[in-house]
Amino acid sequence: MKKILSTLLIATMTFSLLTGCSSKENTNQNTENKPAEKDTIVMYTNAEFAPFEYFEGEKIVGVDADIAAEIAKDLGKELKIEHINFDSLVPSLVEGKADFVAAGMTITPERQEEVDFSIAYVESIQNIISKNDAPIKTMDDLKGKKIGVQLGTTGDLAISDSINLDDGDLKGSGSEVVQYKNALEAAQDLLAGRLDAVVIDKLPAEEIVKNNSSLSSVIFGDISESYGIAVQKGNKELLDSINKTLQRLMDEGKVEEFITNHSE
Repeated sequence: MKKILSTLLIATMTFSLLTGCSSKENTNQNTENKPAEKDTIVMYTNAEFAPFEYFEGEKIVGVDADIAAEIAKDLGKELKIEHINFDSLVPSLVEGKADFVAAGMTITPERQEEVDFSIAYVESIQNIISKNDAPIKTMDDLKGKKIGVQLGTTGDLAISDSINLDDGDLKGSGSEVVQYKNALEAAQDLLAGRLDAVVIDKLPAEEIVKNNSSLSSVIFGDISESYGIAVQKGNKELLDSINKTLQRLMDEGKVEEFITNHSE
């Protein structure tokens, strides 16, 4: 009997020890499986739109990069910036691949159907870039001409509509639109004589002309636009944080300071 009790006691103790270990392991596993608080915020951009975003070596810098750094700082997060094609920015954001998009992006009704935009932080207009020895200054001057644009931008939409729509100013004029991944490629073809003009936002146009003495740019029509930062539909918490940072930066004159710094 004594032997039986002893055996039962040993078995009970062994079971308790095993159960205790098992419970601890399960607790640790549950803790480890809990998602850690996200400490990185991801921005997508197209880093071929100076002064707003461009490469400095392998690093993406520019006005929007500076703004994004302030957004990340206010959120207490580490910023990660990734470069993709401009026309892929909104679809990638919708798919949840990025937290927000900052790319000198114009707020349009079409984009607002897919994403939510911050308050506007820059107002811009379109410019025409052409060669000094073959200047193009007006819509009429574009008739019969080959015109380069950056795919998906306001300039692209304006010129494409003008050529393709029945009431377009360039409809039936023999004008042709050529779409590029970025404005720099278009400018290179302009310099090489493969284009007659390039239509792009004012500040990027001025950056291109500044670095090419044989080119000049002028304001194109009265197409006014506002840049905003895009987030996924319904992400009010992040949007409110971005708006708060943007308003602070504008109140402090920092946005203009960033533009000046990256335009020198």
